[in-house]
Parts: sequence; structure tokens; C-alpha cells
Amino acid sequence: MHHISLSQAHQNLQDSGELFKVLFQHGTLSVEFYQPQFVDQQQPHSRDEIYLIATGRASFVGGAQIVQVQKGDFLFVPAYEAHHFFDFSPDFAVWVFFYGVEGGEKQ
Repeated sequence: MHHISLSQAHQNLQDSGELFKVLFQHGTLSVEFYQPQFVDQQQPHSRDEIYLIATGRASFVGGAQIVQVQKGDFLFVPAYEAHHFFDFSPDFAVWVFFYGVEGGEKQ
């Protein structure tokens, strides 16, 4: 078993001085914690991705869709789809789960 609390994730990210921190890896699964500052400059990723909103609120563009998200919300982004958060609150942070093969599962 592996356990990471929200406060531990925030502390690990703060200690790293980065915008994201890899917190756990197992097989194809990579779990990160991400907190954009001012502008989210993400580029499309080569694997399928899940976001779970940990704190705050934001707007999210994924492909041609725009949605409002808040703490507790779930997002799935297929590999290579352009996406980013915008208009996020100062406390906005997300759990990020990358998994599967390069190019995504395409199902």
C-alpha cells in the first residue's frame, strides 16, 4: 500500500520549487501533483491522463470543450489532446494520473 495525503502532496510540491511533482510510480501509472501559477503552459501529453481537482476552481479547455471545474471534479484527457486550465483560483491544485501506453489506449 502507498498513501499520500493532500497536505503531504502540497508540501512535496512546495519543497521542490516546481509547478508539478511526481509522487508515485508503479508500472505505467505515474501520479503527480500540479499547481499552475498565473498561466498553465501545458502541452499535449503522449499518454492518457486523468485529473482530479484537489483544491480550488478553474476553467478547463480540452479539445473543443470548455468546462468549469472545482474540488472533487474528474477530467479525462486522451493522449495528444490539447488542453489547459485558465482563470484558476490562487489555491487551485490537481492530482494528475498518467497511465497506459504511449499514444493512449484509443478505446
